[in-house]
Amino acid sequence: MILTYAWDRLLIDPLPGPRGADSFTGLEPLTRSVWSVPAEAEPIAPAGSTLPRLAAELPHTLALLDPHHGVEGITRQLEELVSHLAPASIDLLDVGGDILAQGDEPTLKSPLADALTLAACCQVNAPIRLLVAGPGLDGEISPNDLRPLLGTLVHTFTAEDVDAIGSILEWHPSEATAMLAATARGARGICEVRDAGLPVPLTDEGPTVHEVDLDDAVSRNKLARAIMTTATLNQAEAYSREICGFSEIDYERNKASWLKDQPPVTLTPEDALSRLDRFQADARARGITHTTFRHITEALNLNGSQRDELRRLLIHSRPDQYDAPLWKIGT
Repeated sequence: MILTYAWDRLLIDPLPGPRGADSFTGLEPLTRSVWSVPAEAEPIAPAGSTLPRLAAELPHTLALLDPHHGVEGITRQLEELVSHLAPASIDLLDVGGDILAQGDEPTLKSPLADALTLAACCQVNAPIRLLVAGPGLDGEISPNDLRPLLGTLVHTFTAEDVDAIGSILEWHPSEATAMLAATARGARGICEVRDAGLPVPLTDEGPTVHEVDLDDAVSRNKLARAIMTTATLNQAEAYSREICGFSEIDYERNKASWLKDQPPVTLTPEDALSRLDRFQADARARGITHTTFRHITEALNLNGSQRDELRRLLIHSRPDQYDAPLWKIGT
């Protein structure tokens, strides 16, 4: 079973913040507080979610992690699942490693979701193993800063591992997961991501998975410690503003408001490829070797709904630059 947030970025979900059970139809109850997300479930418009399609393509049961009742609510969900399932093992998996942030890092962008989960997991009466995959691949904490914090190497992903989920990476927009998969397939260089164009190194550390002591992570994460007894998401968000200086949901709110006022842009092949050439020339000058389709979409000032169309155009027009699931900057 995979317990996960329905917290897709604005590329998929135009509504800021995470979705709760009341944002879906077709969910199935697992416990009093936990709902599974079957393939037949649908987000209620205008909300969007990748979870139903993931449920259709993965052999796992997906369950909804709902943070709207704060850390107390997440802890309750976890305890109910532990009681209901009696699992042999529980892993808390973070891609990138920003779950180990202290809260004052200048590159930190999305501390709240990690802190909520970490704070809940340390209060559950069951052993939970904390794993960090792809150290530094979220662009929020550098691999150099993370390296001393990582424990035992438990796995290194290979191209064979990625092949098992290759079809999902064709459509799912997660940049950190795309870079994790790309490094497992051998991609090396510097990948530019997000709307801000963060440069993320693609190195031999990219496909690794390390265990980290859960208590050590909590002792580092100031936000996780502060929100232990929160009963609403709003309370947790207020602590994020106080400790980290911002809330990632505020950022989403501001960006959603800005996007709403942008005029629609027509995607024409000739214009898109011309603008791509200019983008790539600038990227090469910055030393960039790869980027994501999400970043290209935003760099060309296209709407998130046009990402798939743009992706198909680029792969069809210049297949030699498709370094799946990333885009290789042309020379």
